Amino acid sequence: MATSNDKVIFGRKELRGSRLRCLMLTAMPRNQVARCLTELVQPYGVVDATHDQWMPCGFLRPEEARLGETTGFLSKDQRKAVTTWWLKVTRNANTPNWDIVSTCKMEGQPGLILVEAKAYDKELKQNDKCNSSNADNLEQIGKAIREANAGLNTILPRWGLSQDSHYQLCNRFAWSWKIATLGVPVILVYFGFLNAEEMADQGEPFHSTDEWVKMVRDHARKIVPDRAWNTSLKMNGTPMCALIRAVDLRWVPSGGEDWGAI
Repeated sequence: MATSNDKVIFGRKELRGSRLRCLMLTAMPRNQVARCLTELVQPYGVVDATHDQWMPCGFLRPEEARLGETTGFLSKDQRKAVTTWWLKVTRNANTPNWDIVSTCKMEGQPGLILVEAKAYDKELKQNDKCNSSNADNLEQIGKAIREANAGLNTILPRWGLSQDSHYQLCNRFAWSWKIATLGVPVILVYFGFLNAEEMADQGEPFHSTDEWVKMVRDHARKIVPDRAWNTSLKMNGTPMCALIRAVDLRWVPSGGEDWGAI
């Protein structure tokens, strides 16, 4: 994705799969986006269109959030805390991108929804490792993930977060833990977009919620305890929960303008 004056220019690969559908969802009118995000995290959180914010914001504001750098989700001090926790050298390095981030209310407190979205099976990689080209950052990220793993194991046993296997899954839970330890409630959502048939050249699309839930649980086995899904864990009193959700999101012409989920 690139910008040129008042234009947003997308590469072909960006306009399909989960990336396309995240932009579709957030391109709807604000009240509809808030309703969809609230349904996504029920019964744990609520998104209010009048004051909550999210990224991306449809096709005209398609940037994804990085919680170490992007303003509006964490305070300046919190952004500094997560950045130095994750990176030793910040030059030419970034904290992870999130497919969707939204503010919300969770248990009456201001919190965050963090979404990891997928559209086909091979996006859930088991053998992925941290591939930072900076040795200091590689060491720092490993240290951060080990710290998160130890912290989570004090709450619930049998976590197995590592930088050497299931890296994306591990960094998503590590970041959720870290943000909760800063006093910000977190809802982590593994979000499956169903029937993304245009991705069949890359892998097998998901065809039902049950299929997606089983796939995520199988992928996360030995990394995330089964009891960690769909429950609220407390990090020094601050809630963190992890959900598995799915939707069949398609572009439905209605007066030429509306987006709809069916």
